[in-house]
Amino acid sequence: MSNPSSTGSAPPPVDTVLDLIGNTPMLKVTKIDTGRCELFLKLENQNPGGSIKDRIAVSMIEAAERAGLLGPGGTVVEATAGNTGLGLALVGKSKGYRVHLVVPDKMSREKILHLRALGAEVDITRSDVGKGHPDYYHDRAERLAKATPGAFYANQFGNPANPETHERTTGPEIHAQMNGDVDAIVAGVGSGGTLTGLGRYFARVSPKTRMVLADPVGSVLAHLVKTGEMLPAKSWAVEGIGEDFVPPNLDLALISEAHSVSDAESFATARLLLQAEGVLGGSSAGTLLATALRYCRAQTTPKRVVTFVCDTGGKYLSKQYNDVWMEEEGFVSMPARTGRVRDLIVRRHADGATVSVTRNDTLRTAFKRMKTADVSQLPVVESDVVLGLVDETDLLEALLDASGKVTFDTPVAGVMSGTLETLTSEAPIEDLRPFFARGHVGIVVDDGRFVGLVTRFDLLNFLRRSN
Repeated sequence: MSNPSSTGSAPPPVDTVLDLIGNTPMLKVTKIDTGRCELFLKLENQNPGGSIKDRIAVSMIEAAERAGLLGPGGTVVEATAGNTGLGLALVGKSKGYRVHLVVPDKMSREKILHLRALGAEVDITRSDVGKGHPDYYHDRAERLAKATPGAFYANQFGNPANPETHERTTGPEIHAQMNGDVDAIVAGVGSGGTLTGLGRYFARVSPKTRMVLADPVGSVLAHLVKTGEMLPAKSWAVEGIGEDFVPPNLDLALISEAHSVSDAESFATARLLLQAEGVLGGSSAGTLLATALRYCRAQTTPKRVVTFVCDTGGKYLSKQYNDVWMEEEGFVSMPARTGRVRDLIVRRHADGATVSVTRNDTLRTAFKRMKTADVSQLPVVESDVVLGLVDETDLLEALLDASGKVTFDTPVAGVMSGTLETLTSEAPIEDLRPFFARGHVGIVVDDGRFVGLVTRFDLLNFLRRSN
């Protein structure tokens, strides 16, 4: 098939970025086994804010304007796991409103940076507490809205404009793109608006269409749908879907079946989606696709199934697409524990190399590498032999010396510590304690070849994963 842009069928120009929200493309999955089904992905990551939540941001803000709840000089306040906040910031700032958001601390760094780049004010709160706790993000947002003059609390979880926009726009788009033939739609629940809005629409126009819930392990919703029993929530790492309560906007009666997907399976499936289909999706895309594949592979007759890439994976490059993070968090298999130092050596670069400097590199280079790699010390290595160590204290004391002889252009050799204590990768972990007690890192050398560094953080992270 030719590229549409080469045939003159590209859409015409629009007046504002808000005009680009919705009408997202549909992609058929062709390189992953879908059993007897045809599986299609609605690419909501193509919205200008990068997620499906752009739709409800427009709907909620414009409904508030019509109702007189939001006017010139007003402030939009919301509790959000990120994407609704991004949508509200995109829409709110384009309309001239202040946007103040409360987000849980498990949000990816990229989302927080994106929110602040849009001009939103961001309060970060705990993700390990539930409703009723003063630090719970919903409760904090409600208090903030009450204390802010001219504030509109968007309340995506209970705002009827949320499901309404999916009933009015997302549902009809899917129906048209699938030529009216949809057997099942797989959706997650964050606020409940997507599943409820789509469920209402398809109940009217296509009663055969089943709504299938994709839910992270730890969320209360899938178990509730399957058993009617409300269990206490546990923690999960997937962002944007799963809940510890039933959102007011969620109509559980619309759900035909529900599946729970682990964080590890979600992240692995999102990575599979990128490798197989070339689609960079967020963590929830992995949960939805994993559920859709389960559903499709269980069918004994052909079905046409739709699910979503709810947001772009560009917001998760430091998390599910980062091999080091996946290993540190225990989402990929680790080598068997040996009780030796080699269990703790963490590679901080994608190519497997520990970041280092040479004797002739300048202090400026050393500082830049420390900053980029987020480390406080660097080994000085040449030809796989460790010659010394330079840390942030060495740099600071040398640069602050009253003589003024040391500058950022001074070679590392002038300030590095050349007195080194090393240990081998086969040394017992217990041998690290004296190093840490003296404020040193563990420099690991095997047969004269530098292997890596072990820090207190590496040991703490290892103990966390092991307990």
